[in-house]
Amino acid sequence: MNGRRQSSNNVDLALLLLRIILGVVIIAHGWQKLFALGLTGSAGAFRSMGVPFPAITGPAVGIIELACGLGLIVGLLTRLASLGVACDAIGAIIFFHAKHGFFVPEGIEFVMTLAAVAVALAIAGPGEYSVDAVFARRRADAAVQPTYRSRSR
Repeated sequence: MNGRRQSSNNVDLALLLLRIILGVVIIAHGWQKLFALGLTGSAGAFRSMGVPFPAITGPAVGIIELACGLGLIVGLLTRLASLGVACDAIGAIIFFHAKHGFFVPEGIEFVMTLAAVAVALAIAGPGEYSVDAVFARRRADAAVQPTYRSRSR
């Protein structure tokens, strides 16, 4: 195996690892909003943070987190899912974490890291070990398949 292919395999493996870990973390947050806190609890938490329209945004963010997390894990619509996570994290920083400084448990350091990983995945893409890559290969294969047309006389 040449060095370039080995390097490519390493990058694809690294992207898979980042997608899975970020996806699991984001799913856990969405699950918490929808099922642990519940719709009323999520709305109350968002209200206390000053998030606009908390009865809508609380559950919507939970649903977005579940969907984006699942998308990241399997590598489906990875760039879109990554941007969703990045927007989610930036919103969390703006509405809650920024006023608490840098360090966890309430500061920006953890959420900023999530945002950075999400943006990196949006830039890099899903890698070869993803549903997106399977679809891309199928599209490429279909594009090179010759089309045969019967000639009518």
